[in-house]
Amino acid sequence: MKTVLSLELSLINYSVKELGDGANLLMVRLGCKGETFHSDELVARLRRIALQLRRDVLKMTTKAGSGHPGGSLSAADIITALYFHHLRHDPKNPNWEDRDRFILSKGHSCPVLYAALARCGYFPVEELWRLRKIGSMLQGHPDMLKTPGVEASTGNLGQGLSIGIGMALAARLDGKDYRVYVMLGDGELDEGQVWEAAMAASHFRLNNITAIVDYNGLQLDGFTEDIMSLEPLAEKWRAFGWHTIEIDGHNMRQILDALDMAVMVKCKPTVIIAHTVKGKGVSFMENRVEFHGKALTEEQLRKALEELRWEG
Repeated sequence: MKTVLSLELSLINYSVKELGDGANLLMVRLGCKGETFHSDELVARLRRIALQLRRDVLKMTTKAGSGHPGGSLSAADIITALYFHHLRHDPKNPNWEDRDRFILSKGHSCPVLYAALARCGYFPVEELWRLRKIGSMLQGHPDMLKTPGVEASTGNLGQGLSIGIGMALAARLDGKDYRVYVMLGDGELDEGQVWEAAMAASHFRLNNITAIVDYNGLQLDGFTEDIMSLEPLAEKWRAFGWHTIEIDGHNMRQILDALDMAVMVKCKPTVIIAHTVKGKGVSFMENRVEFHGKALTEEQLRKALEELRWEG
């Protein structure tokens, strides 16, 4: 994985104009050494939750006999940071007008989203074990008409960012201060609609939308570098007018810092390029393309759950 700039060094590239009044506040909270202001207790709590979500993903996909575990595991830390700390949302009132919106554009990774929603309280955890069953509220791709907490029906890759831009524009028109977050897969960036949407968000100066790229380097049938090289990815987003942050997508402190920074950018949309590992947390799944859309066997599940134990 390439070296990722710390938040302190990243500040060099953030102008006061981009950050607005939040710049001075951020510098004070970071201190002169650029240290994060998120407590050890918070980070530890979120890491434990991310571990639980990974266990849920593997158990539900194995029970279903199908699903997409690899990309769910790579996204688990980011989903955890969003739903259990950063997002403004209310599981008891999923349609609250002032809630933040999260769109999983890479809809095939919905097992980790379902796990987060269940653990937050949108529906009983027992529903997870009915993944992909006939009549279940948890289908193989997110369905906003069936699942409480799902903001958009996705799975047809390339559309989520466009949907998010519509929501961000609606917030502006309605005078609302909610924010919109869209998670994209790296293979999904092969879709031309993503870049049309990126151009539109910059044109409309939508500072209330944040895109998050789950850059795990693998897509359906191989490495992204072999199928359609994305590099130089950060420079592409910058050229489209986006404020760009690169992080280690499994480092909880970096995730939290990047999300906070995105809120402070005032004149353009922000993209967080999160360098991740497909199948993260299970040694025999990591960087293995076959686990993009293949459930574990019962024996593999037993071994995986042994690895996914909290030791901190």
